Amino acid sequence: MIRARGALLILLGLGTWAAQAQAPLAWFDGARPGAQASAAVALLADAASHGLDPRDYSVAALRRAVEQSSAVPPRPAAADRLQQALTLAMLRYLSDLHVGRAPPADAPRGQSPFDPAAALRAALALQDLSQAVRQAEPALPQYGRLREALARYRALEGHPAWALRWPALPLPPGKRVRALEPGMAWDGLPALEARLAALGDLDAREPQATASAPPAPVHDGRLVAAVQSFQQRHGLQADGVIGRSTWAALQVTPGQRARQLELSLERLRWTPWRQGPRMIVVNLPEFVLRAYEVQGDRIRVAAEMKVIVGQAMDKRTPLIDEWLRSIEFKPFWNVPASIARHELVPRLRREPGHWAHEGFEFVGTDGRADQVLGEAKLQAVLAGQLRIRQRPGPRNALGDIKFVFPNRSAIYLHHTPSVQLFERARRDFSHGCIRVEQPAALAAFALHGQPGWTEERIRQAMAQGPSTAVRVDPPVAVLITYGTALVKDGRVHFFDDLYGHDRALEAALRRRVRASIALDLP
Repeated sequence: MIRARGALLILLGLGTWAAQAQAPLAWFDGARPGAQASAAVALLADAASHGLDPRDYSVAALRRAVEQSSAVPPRPAAADRLQQALTLAMLRYLSDLHVGRAPPADAPRGQSPFDPAAALRAALALQDLSQAVRQAEPALPQYGRLREALARYRALEGHPAWALRWPALPLPPGKRVRALEPGMAWDGLPALEARLAALGDLDAREPQATASAPPAPVHDGRLVAAVQSFQQRHGLQADGVIGRSTWAALQVTPGQRARQLELSLERLRWTPWRQGPRMIVVNLPEFVLRAYEVQGDRIRVAAEMKVIVGQAMDKRTPLIDEWLRSIEFKPFWNVPASIARHELVPRLRREPGHWAHEGFEFVGTDGRADQVLGEAKLQAVLAGQLRIRQRPGPRNALGDIKFVFPNRSAIYLHHTPSVQLFERARRDFSHGCIRVEQPAALAAFALHGQPGWTEERIRQAMAQGPSTAVRVDPPVAVLITYGTALVKDGRVHFFDDLYGHDRALEAALRRRVRASIALDLP
């Protein structure tokens, strides 16, 4: 007789699901575990494919218990405890799949209702536990694509391309920073070719370095194109030059990228997608806004544009889940008190001409405007008795249009006169609000279906006329989110951890402590 000695520890959170697990589901077929018990163990073991950790569900211990109980039927009390443990493990797994394991307190929330216990009972009744898993996981095409990417990068772990020697980059003539520019020779080209080929950036149909076909003597042609492909996928300037940023990205191992994908899968679980038939989504590390239309099970990108977000150092754009309710044409810019205190007032004291040049004015508590600059008034601004605003015009910091979705952080979308900044690869230049590259297209999306609001009329309202606000009816969901890995057009893209949210999430996952229950198997 096979006997388990000691205790089977199921390292799971007990509070939420303990009461439901007290009435264990029927995992046994007679005196022995049935097919669904083995299926549950197999699903829990596959948790890694979702970026979860099978150890959170004590898969190894459960597998041993099921195998032993299949060989030697346990006593009724031990059988009940094993069934209880299987139920608890599956409930925790389904919950983790649906809402994640460690969503931050300020994360946008709004997942669709999901009852793990009801889903598990229904799946057991149909003898198809995979149905409960499909219900629990995010119903997003991106989720499945990230899982496929995770499998690919895990398969690359230990690849010989990451064991090859990488000599120092050359020093271009007349420059102080090492970099590999097109047309330059470098004895690290074989290692570069091998790594780009393994990652899929170097076309596999192209000849690669072999004993009969030596590597290219210089960095040109297909290698430059492959480096540009790599740079495009990693949010870098796609110039084919291997400088400091591209070099650093090339050194990241497949295992590290796999972890980045796991964290992105975790975020998708607690990010509130499908809020309505239309959504505006900003991915902060990517510096991109997309306007989506939800058509049944399909999500169509109606518009896509670059954005400028809050500075990483100290003016970070927060994560937000709100509704776009109005659009302001020719808006005033009400200078935030913090900007007035720390930046604008000191500058006006140094450069009084900046006041008229930029079109500023004081506004009192009674709403009356005063365009005459004076030290006493600047003191009143610092004391909170006056505020400063910028009149509409070509110098206005908000440009010609502002998209309002009321939120506690006073963040909004807007145009900008500094359009040259959209050409930068890294675009964290704002004080927290988000500048959009194509405001007219975004307004046309938001006002779609409202009579008279053609793109031509939108451009006219931006170019001339008084300041005016237009209600967005119905409101459009706005989601400001954070994902450092994304699959676009079949290619995996990675972005820098701009605000350190990946590091914070990694730390939160490591801090998690699971309670445990003991199951004695005599």
